Amino acid sequence: GVGMGMTAPVSITAFPAEDGSFQQMVKVSLRIPSQFQDNPPCPTDESIKIEERQEMTIYSTQFGGYAKEADYVNHAAKLKAALGIDAAYHKDFYLCNGYDPPMKPYGRRNEVWFVKE
Repeated sequence: GVGMGMTAPVSITAFPAEDGSFQQMVKVSLRIPSQFQDNPPCPTDESIKIEERQEMTIYSTQFGGYAKEADYVNHAAKLKAALGIDAAYHKDFYLCNGYDPPMKPYGRRNEVWFVKE
């Protein structure tokens, strides 16, 4: 019942198919604002879960514009190529992050994260 406002980034966990496209399942994560982190509100919708994201080391690439699935897939492929075959990261998922509200037309920031193993 309390408005928390929008937080950044909005993080989508993508589970890539063999061809690199997203599988049907994605997980959307939102950051809980600082003032609610010690005692987060309990969700009334059972499909919403509160999870604590553990510390992680990531490989990242950044790009602009209004990101669509194809943009994230393309930049994930470029990051994979840049890292080469010897880089140790989780290959069964990656994170797609957007930092800007929908009404911001210019200077948008998006990132793809590979989580280091």
